[in-house]
Amino acid sequence: MLGLFAPIFAFLIQQADVGRGSLMWQSARNPDLSKFLVIGALLFIIGVAGVLTRRNIIVIFMSIELILNAANLNFIAFSRYLQDTGSVNAVAGQVFAVFVIVVAAAEAAIGLGIVIALYRNKETIWVDEIDILKW
Repeated sequence: MLGLFAPIFAFLIQQADVGRGSLMWQSARNPDLSKFLVIGALLFIIGVAGVLTRRNIIVIFMSIELILNAANLNFIAFSRYLQDTGSVNAVAGQVFAVFVIVVAAAEAAIGLGIVIALYRNKETIWVDEIDILKW
């Protein structure tokens, strides 16, 4: 099956040296700020959709982690962009990303403890069925 497509792959690799294919290949090898921002926005949207639509508390925590990772990606992308432009505060984004990682680790530990406590009391991890704060 692979032998059938080998000439096609060889043609595509050969054509990557000229024209638009070369520009696309070079752009993929050296991504700019906009590509990282688009990926960060997609991660953020997936995380928000997971928080708003899911009922399982574990999935909600994972979606919150996606949101925090999207913020980290944006911090690092802007830090790299500022470093390329020669700004003095080029390390600030990396420092913020480390702080977000620390907060995410604390959130995961505390959140897991809360989930375990809720499961022991209510024997469920579905958000709809947890009504401990009601009178």
